[in-house]
Amino acid sequence: MDVKLDPSRDDLPLMANTSHVLVKHYVLDLDVDFGSRVIEGTIVLFFGDGNRLNKQTSSTQETFQMESEEDRKLRTTEPCHVPEMDASTSSPQMGYSEFAVCGKGDQDAFDNDGNHDNREHASEISSSKYCRDTGNHGREDFLLVLDCCDLSVLKVEEVDVAAVPGLERFTKAPKLAASPEKLRREIVRDLVALPADGWREQLDCYTRCSQAPGCGELFFDTDNWSLRIRKMGARTAADFPRAIRIWYKTKPEGQSVTWTSDQMDRPCVYTMGSPINNRALFPCQEPPVAMSTWQATVRAAASSVVLMSGENSAKPTPLREGCTSWYYYVTMPMPASTFTIAVGYWTEMKPKTSPSDDLVSECPLLPVKTDFRSADTCSHVEYPCRFQNAAAATQETIPHRVFAPLCLEAACQEALLWLVPPCLSAAYSVLGTHPFSRLDILIVPANFASLGMASPHIIFLSQSTLTGRSHLCGTRLCHEIAHAWFGLAIGARDWTEEWLSEGFATHLEDVFWAEAQQLPPHEALEQQELRACLRWRRLQDELRNSPEEMQVLRPNKEETGLVSASGASVVKYGLNPEKGFMQVHYLKGYFLLRFLARALGKDIYFSSLRKFVHLFHGKLILSQVIHGVLVNSLHTSGEAAAYRD
Repeated sequence: MDVKLDPSRDDLPLMANTSHVLVKHYVLDLDVDFGSRVIEGTIVLFFGDGNRLNKQTSSTQETFQMESEEDRKLRTTEPCHVPEMDASTSSPQMGYSEFAVCGKGDQDAFDNDGNHDNREHASEISSSKYCRDTGNHGREDFLLVLDCCDLSVLKVEEVDVAAVPGLERFTKAPKLAASPEKLRREIVRDLVALPADGWREQLDCYTRCSQAPGCGELFFDTDNWSLRIRKMGARTAADFPRAIRIWYKTKPEGQSVTWTSDQMDRPCVYTMGSPINNRALFPCQEPPVAMSTWQATVRAAASSVVLMSGENSAKPTPLREGCTSWYYYVTMPMPASTFTIAVGYWTEMKPKTSPSDDLVSECPLLPVKTDFRSADTCSHVEYPCRFQNAAAATQETIPHRVFAPLCLEAACQEALLWLVPPCLSAAYSVLGTHPFSRLDILIVPANFASLGMASPHIIFLSQSTLTGRSHLCGTRLCHEIAHAWFGLAIGARDWTEEWLSEGFATHLEDVFWAEAQQLPPHEALEQQELRACLRWRRLQDELRNSPEEMQVLRPNKEETGLVSASGASVVKYGLNPEKGFMQVHYLKGYFLLRFLARALGKDIYFSSLRKFVHLFHGKLILSQVIHGVLVNSLHTSGEAAAYRD
């Protein structure tokens, strides 16, 4: 990056103007090149209306702190791309000389369009060469802002979805009366609004639309944190194209992906939960409210394996010599930060026998007959939801695969493979319906900086979990499985409230693991008390040795969840390197939930938790939601006063 970050104060900027336009679907078409350490290809974005109805604004200085004057001097903007116009575009040819540069003293460049309401940040953004042009007579075009870092953007164009045959039955647009621009917008509007039971047809339409020809290049510009795109003459978000294609390639040093070698010294690449999320993997809208679906075609070396956040268990399709193609899709809308990919020379591990001396093999879980379907209609946006599916509601385990380098086969057989079914079953017995239809587990290379990471349909585990007896592997596996409910199916609307994900996963890992082992109640209690004691000591150490301001579960306090008028915001302390080593949000959240479970009693607590999952899956929440639900439960148990204290 060009900007020198100050770890003591730098927050992670979320730049996308989600209040005015939201990405509803991504179509990625990528090539992975181990030789150059580059992922290159295209991404097509399909847009819907923005988050205006739900947006909340706050004071600009407190909720949208950006670069200092010193950093702004270091900031460099890549040259503005000025497309060569042809007959398919409505704008005349222009050169750099036709753009005027807005200085800091100018009126906020994008207030009228709602792109930014912060004067300091707006003046920074407006320094790009295309923010005003002399031919606009003082009027500005709408500016689409995407989160983007460490990417080489090569070209941006509007996609002519109206050229795709056979879409007539999906759109209500009057073909003869509409202008070409309006017709394209209305086709995408109807496409993203197709009902959930038509998801197969919808994916097919997305695929065909993503392959449609372009109908005019768009102006674009990049800086350290964003990609900004505009179409001349599109004055508002409603006028902006609803489908655009971006040609780009990653950089070897990009922070969203790790290029490395596996345990057998073969090349591989994977996303590793970077503090900057996926913006160095593809241009996207990072704010959590930008929940989208996606599909991806990835081409890689013929003998490699491509794993991804996807509902389908993809199989390779041979292409030219030495190359295969893999295709994945997701129909449940989720934040783009949850997208995960891993490409390497891994082997699928098949279970052989279970260790005879382990309690799990001696006391296998009994089949669970309970139907965990919700009696109420789901209240999230429409998608093919497993919580309303009769078969899914009685599915104790889900299809799963384990991948690792061949050299770790013995360790996987001994420590992992036989654990997956009982851990999945234990999670089901506690929380009910599995939110996702399948699971891949990958043993990642030795440079992975954590014990585990959960994403939709895929879990990364460190090889460290394979050492010793089953307890380390089992508890970590249970922790990551818990994230399917808390962190993925139910997400935090403000990423500073990570306890909503990690606190629940830490508390539930003990519960799942005790259930997976089928421990008698007194043994389960002893195990959980010992772990609580160790966690308490760890928490005390962190409270003594970490910055006090980073120990707060809600660092934004009463402004948690608030964003600027454009939808942009920051993740407080998101770039602070100390944050990655801190457990305080895990541990404080764990002890809060432990207290509540003991105050309410096991039966009431987990019954309330299952109801909570049914009510809020597919949604983003804030701490206030947990507070309201749990205080209501505590009133019936007489512990509300203790909770408030």
